[in-house]
Amino acid sequence: MKLMALLLCFAPAAALAGPRPPSRQPLYFAVELRKDGRVVGAPRLLGLEGRPITVERRQPGAERYDYRLVLQPNLVGGRYRVGLDVDVPGAQGHSDVTLLHGEVKRLEVGPIQVELMVLKVDSPEFRALMDAAGRERAAGESI
Repeated sequence: MKLMALLLCFAPAAALAGPRPPSRQPLYFAVELRKDGRVVGAPRLLGLEGRPITVERRQPGAERYDYRLVLQPNLVGGRYRVGLDVDVPGAQGHSDVTLLHGEVKRLEVGPIQVELMVLKVDSPEFRALMDAAGRERAAGESI
């Protein structure tokens, strides 16, 4: 009986706390940006589902960046919907793309060609990619 009364005392406090925010899935993005057939950038990024990711590359001392990229990933029904904003000197564009985990999509964002892949961090596919990258680095160091 005392346990029931104790539980009832704490139940309203738990109810007032409201729903817990969903945990955000850590994600890995491989992106390649091309303009006029020339690679402008190829960032590899880590981010969280539901949080915008912004990256820009600028040469030391340069006033203008080589590229600026904003990704807005959201999980919608088992797929990742990614809003893309891309800006390179002389061109910019916006697109929304839907991908499955591990899927590679090629798209035109204005005059910019974009290749995009998304992986869940710590998935078997992500670990295999990181292992392969480590082996390539190790092979390059021994030469």
